[in-house]
Amino acid sequence: MSMNDRMHWAQKAKLTKTIRQTTATLARAHRIPTGLGHVTVALVYRPRANRRLDADNIAPVLKAACDGLVDHGLVPDDTPQWMTKHMPVIAPAQKGAGGAMWLELTWEDQ
Repeated sequence: MSMNDRMHWAQKAKLTKTIRQTTATLARAHRIPTGLGHVTVALVYRPRANRRLDADNIAPVLKAACDGLVDHGLVPDDTPQWMTKHMPVIAPAQKGAGGAMWLELTWEDQ
């Protein structure tokens, strides 16, 4: 999902829902705590090959993932009071590793 995508609204909504649900499911599976006071979230994307990419194009993925963390109960809302979102980062490609995307979280207890 990219800010440059021109997909139908229903297709975009389905993809957003999938990202959101997957993030919440993975947070539960990894036993990420809930009810925290504040969290900082960074999205890291490692493409399959090194090429010119614009990091802010993957911001919709970050937004959907942060909503999934809220659905999980990590924090009450994804507003600045509860969550700081860093600009997505594009990591260098690694030969033979394939593409990957992950969230890096740091948090404070209440």
